[in-house]
Amino acid sequence: MINLLPIKRALISVYDKSNLIELVKVLDKLGIKIYSSGGTFEFLNKEFSSIIPLSEISGISSLLDGRVKTLHPFVHAAILAKKDSENHLQELKDAGVEPFDLVIVNFYPFEKVLEKENVSEDEIIENIDIGGPTLVRSAAKNFDNVVVISSINQYEILIKELKEHNGMTTIDFRRMLAAEAFQRIVEYDVAISNYFSKEVNFNVALPIEKILRYGENPHQTGRLYGNFLKTFQPIHGKELSYNNILDIVSATELVFEFENFACAIIKHNSPCGVAVGNSTLEAYLKALKCDPVSAFGGIVAFNKKIDKQTAEKLNEIFLEVVIAPEYENEALAILKKKKDRRLVLVDEKFNIKNSFFNLNEFRSIPGGVLMQSKDNIVLNRDELEFVTYQKPDENELEDLIFAFTVAKYVRSNAIVFAKNGMTIGIGGGQTSRVDSVKIAIMKAKEFNHDLENSVVASDGFFPFADAVELAFKAGAKSFIQPGGSIRDQEVIKFANDNNLKMVLTKIRHFKH
Repeated sequence: MINLLPIKRALISVYDKSNLIELVKVLDKLGIKIYSSGGTFEFLNKEFSSIIPLSEISGISSLLDGRVKTLHPFVHAAILAKKDSENHLQELKDAGVEPFDLVIVNFYPFEKVLEKENVSEDEIIENIDIGGPTLVRSAAKNFDNVVVISSINQYEILIKELKEHNGMTTIDFRRMLAAEAFQRIVEYDVAISNYFSKEVNFNVALPIEKILRYGENPHQTGRLYGNFLKTFQPIHGKELSYNNILDIVSATELVFEFENFACAIIKHNSPCGVAVGNSTLEAYLKALKCDPVSAFGGIVAFNKKIDKQTAEKLNEIFLEVVIAPEYENEALAILKKKKDRRLVLVDEKFNIKNSFFNLNEFRSIPGGVLMQSKDNIVLNRDELEFVTYQKPDENELEDLIFAFTVAKYVRSNAIVFAKNGMTIGIGGGQTSRVDSVKIAIMKAKEFNHDLENSVVASDGFFPFADAVELAFKAGAKSFIQPGGSIRDQEVIKFANDNNLKMVLTKIRHFKH
């Protein structure tokens, strides 16, 4: 293998021309001959007189309205030739072609086009790049003899490498870039495949976004893939951990279920306090009141801007992470006084982005992956079934819907007691629904919450009336549950016999 490879001739064909002029100035100064085609040639030719049209090699400028520009055997021969092979070099000489040493390419923005509103299929199809990935694949295969640049993010390291080695590159550098090039091709092709195949195939290709300090525990490795940090932007504090990220997602998805001011406090990926209110501060104080002990060291998320008053209250206890779509300047100044606490700015539109990963969930299993659509269903109050003689009034109905929404984020079997737009007792993660009720009641009593006339939400049906009876004896008067048990009528009869109110959603929210 060739270690130090001199760079004498380069081919540049890019869609994204950001920072290209600055790079070419460096290449030009090093005396590197630059070939280009199409829009890239026109762009560079305005600034540099030395750019050579690729048609000098291929004999054509373009075909089929630009669909074919770089797909030519002489072009790819110049990329794929082995420089230590006399036969290869002689064939190039006979064809009147010299080998390339550097290929700089980025692709048509297929992924970005998919995100456009009201985009036509014709525009999507025309943004499937053929020549670009083909050039990159050829150059990456021949990394021993060619440097391949497949991203504008690699321009700086290319310049650094050329300066450090007097216009040459090392084999380790070229191999690294080849690996990144093949990864980019995979990501691109997967995006195209997913567009066409929809539900037919499971195709995922994600770049490493960050290597984490460790996973759930220090002896486990952890990596973050994809573009999570574009949606959840850390703006202060320590690095986000594996567990932080899980909690951040759960807390943020929960608060964005609500239109009015909402706050969720999450601990170990389960809510320990959730509330809605007339302000950010009111929502936080109500959420904190549910279980202030568990809130210590928790993750707090808001769906509205954090103001100065809320920031001052947040500073009164130890919190691992604070998440919001916006912060007042004064609030940021206050919150940043805790140097290690993580502050995260969340994209306020994150939960409505119609992306593959916002629509689906994955879990690894031995030998494969489980995939399911995400539990993104929103409760429609017009479809609720009121099955008891007594009906909840408007305030009770609001609390029932609120509690059922929270139950969606509690580990099954989930039970949520609520009153006046706040949780007052949460039980979950138990093998018995009755045990979840007991835990929720215990928690409520621990913090002196009045359960009289409270509402109760259950993520799954009540198989017997025992859990309802236990909650009723504690003070609950209204219940919301999916229904669907063979003993539904027994449960409903118990509710009627005790003048309780019960609503069926016909929606189950198990979270395993």
